[in-house]
Amino acid sequence: MNRRELVLAISEEAEVDRKTADMLVATFVDVVTATVAKGEPVAIPGFAKFRRVDTKARIGRNPQTGEPVKIKAARKARITPLKAFKEAVLTGKIPAKAKPAVKKAAPARKAVAKKTVARRPVAKKAPAKKVTAKKTTAKKAPAKKVTARKPAARR
Repeated sequence: MNRRELVLAISEEAEVDRKTADMLVATFVDVVTATVAKGEPVAIPGFAKFRRVDTKARIGRNPQTGEPVKIKAARKARITPLKAFKEAVLTGKIPAKAKPAVKKAAPARKAVAKKTVARRPVAKKAPAKKVTAKKTTAKKAPAKKVTARKPAARR
């Protein structure tokens, strides 16, 4: 799926025009890129976690010759798929679609005084008595006598 197909799928799914869907995809990419570039991770529950990883300069070894090699400090982008995404990809089962809930302002409610109920004290259990185990000594069985066999005579 390329960007054009993604925009088309989002516009159909969210029931918005393609121009709005394209703007949403572009804004999403820009916000995630800018946030991760600052060094802050971005986690989208059920999808993926985007973060920047900084590695320090270090000394490695050339595997063929064994001589030490300087490795420069580097930055990498790490994208980790999260559990729900991995399960959907590996099992092939598409999770149930959840539309984002649009929050509406709730009408103001009057505060209602709640009655407090007296609670009974919880009965404590008596401590368990310690039972000491008796040690038993293992008795050895008397050794069995084994008689040697005489070799059979050859004819």
